[in-house]
Amino acid sequence: GSPHEGLNIQTRVREREFADSRRATSIMMGCWVLNEGLSIILVLSWLGVNLYLFIDTFYWYEEEESFHYTRVILGSTLAWARASALCLNFNCMLILIPISRNLISFIRGTSICCRGPWRRQLDKNLKFHKLVAYGIAVNATIHVVAHFFNLERYRWSQSKEAQGLLAALSKLGSTPNESYLNPIRTLPMNTTTELLRTIAGVTGLVISLALVLIMTSSTEFIRQASYELFWCTHHVFIVFFLSLAIHGMGRIVRGQTQDSLSLHNITFCRDRYAEWQTEAQCPVPQFSGKEPSAWKWILGPVVLYACERIIRFWRFQQEVVITKVVSHPSGVLELHMKKRGFKMAPGQYILVQCSAISSLEWHPFTLTSAPQEDFFSVHIRAAGDWTAALLEAFGAEGQALQEPWRLPRLAVDGPFGAALTDVFHYPVSVCIAAGIGVTPFAALLKSIWYKCSEAQTPLKLSKVYFYWICRDARAFEWFADLLLSLETRMSEQGKTHFLSYHIFLTGWDENQAVHIALHWDENTDVITGLKQKTFYGRPNWNNEFKQIAYSHPSSSIGVFFCGPKALSKTLQKMCRLYSSADPRGVHFYYNKESF
Repeated sequence: GSPHEGLNIQTRVREREFADSRRATSIMMGCWVLNEGLSIILVLSWLGVNLYLFIDTFYWYEEEESFHYTRVILGSTLAWARASALCLNFNCMLILIPISRNLISFIRGTSICCRGPWRRQLDKNLKFHKLVAYGIAVNATIHVVAHFFNLERYRWSQSKEAQGLLAALSKLGSTPNESYLNPIRTLPMNTTTELLRTIAGVTGLVISLALVLIMTSSTEFIRQASYELFWCTHHVFIVFFLSLAIHGMGRIVRGQTQDSLSLHNITFCRDRYAEWQTEAQCPVPQFSGKEPSAWKWILGPVVLYACERIIRFWRFQQEVVITKVVSHPSGVLELHMKKRGFKMAPGQYILVQCSAISSLEWHPFTLTSAPQEDFFSVHIRAAGDWTAALLEAFGAEGQALQEPWRLPRLAVDGPFGAALTDVFHYPVSVCIAAGIGVTPFAALLKSIWYKCSEAQTPLKLSKVYFYWICRDARAFEWFADLLLSLETRMSEQGKTHFLSYHIFLTGWDENQAVHIALHWDENTDVITGLKQKTFYGRPNWNNEFKQIAYSHPSSSIGVFFCGPKALSKTLQKMCRLYSSADPRGVHFYYNKESF
C-alpha cells in the first residue's frame, strides 16, 4: 500500500483507541453514578439542609425588627451565634439515630420500605454518624467564638467609652419598671468570671469540654490503644445532651417583646433615646429572652436511644449457655452458644461482652452458624488485648480447654443486620474474604448448604463466587471441613456450577513449597483437601472481574467483602471499572462488612 494508506490506517487506529478510552470513561462514570450517586445525594442533602438552616436563620436575625436593639450592641455576631446554634440542634437531633442498631436492623428487615440502593446506605451508618459529629464540631466552634465576641461587646457597652444609643441600651433595667437588654449589669474585672455566673456560661463550658473529650478519644489511635477510654469518654454524651437541653434557660440573648414593638416604633424612636423616659410616643422598650428550643430538637432521638439501651440491657440480662468450645489453629476460638428466643439471618453479627475481662467493652463478631442450626456460633481470632484475654480465659492459648462450669460468663446483644444479609437478593453474588474476614461467609455457605438440602422454592441467587485470601496455611483447617461438605452436597445434587470458590495462599515457607510441589498431582489439594486446587499468591482482580462480567453480561452482581481497607478500595475500583453504563448491561454493587 501507499504511505497515505498506512497513515490513514494509523489515524483510524488512534481514533478507535480514543473512542475506546472515552467509552471506558463513560462506563466508569456511569457505574460511579449508579453505585455512589445515592450516597452523594444523601450527603449533599444533609449539607443542603445545614446551609439552608444557617443562611435562613442568619438573615432572620440580621433583619428581624425585635432584635434591632440587640444588634446595636452585638452587631452581626448575634446572627452567627444563633444560626450556628440552630444547625447544632439539627445535627444533635441526627447524631444518635445512626447508632441505634435495633432501629437500623428493623428498617433493614422492612423490605417494602428499604430496597436496593437504600439498603446499602444502612451499611454506612457509622460514616454518617462521624459526618454529623464533624457538623456538630464545626457549628459548636462557630457558636463559641461568636459568643466570645458577644460577651466582649456586652462588657464593652458597660464601659465609659460606650456612648449614645449603645450606652442607653446597656443602662436599661436599672429601674423597677424596666427590663434589661445587656445581661452584664456592671463592668466586670474578669469576663470569664462573669460568664461562669450564668446558666448559659456553665452549661456552655460543660458542652464544650464534653465535645472535646468525645472527639479526641474517637480517633483510630485511641480506640486501638484503649477501647475502655473510648467507651467511657463517648458516654459523656449523656452530660452533653443534658447540658444542651438546659443551655438556653438562662435566656442571655434578648429581644424586644411584641407588645413593646406595637408601642415603641423603632424607626421613629431609636434616635430619640434621650426622650424615652418622657416622650409618650417613645416609651422605654421592653425586652425578654428567647425560649429555649434545643430540648425540642433532641427529645425524640433521646427517647428513641433510651429505648435502644433498655432493649440492650434486657438482652444483657438474658442467660447465654456455652455449649461447645473449640480451639482452632492460628489462634482462632470457636464458641457455640444458646440463648432463649435467639433468631438470626446469614451475615448478621452480635456484640459480645465478657465481664471477667471488662464490664464495659462490647465487641462485634459475625455469626458463623446458619439459621437452621439449633445454636449460634462465632469464631474469634486473637487480634488485640481483649480477644487475647478471651482466648486465654477459655484456655485456647496452648492450655487445656476449661471445664464448662469454669467458663467465664458471656453477655450477648443482637443479632444485628449487616451488608452480607443481602447476598440472597442478587442473582449473582461475589463473596471475598481476607484472613479471619471469612467468618461472615461461614454462615452464608452453611445456609446455602441447608437450602440446597431442602425442597423449597428456587432461590433468586443462582451463582456464588467465593474468594478467600489468607497468609497462613493453618487458618484453612477450620473452614476446609465446611467447604468439603458443601462441595460434596453440590456434587450429589448436580449443582457443582452453583458455587465457584477460589482459595489463595499468600504466605509459605520453603518446606511448605517442597511439600506442595511433591503432592501437586494428587486428586485433592494438599492444603485444604478439596478438589479445587489452592492458588499461590494474590488474585489478579482485573482478570477475575473481567471473567465474571463476561459470564453474566446482563446481571446485577452483588460484591461482598470483609477484610482490610486497602483491598476494599481496590475492589470498589473494580466494581466501578467493570460495571456497564448501559442500564441493560452488567452492574457490580459493592457491599463492605462494617460494624
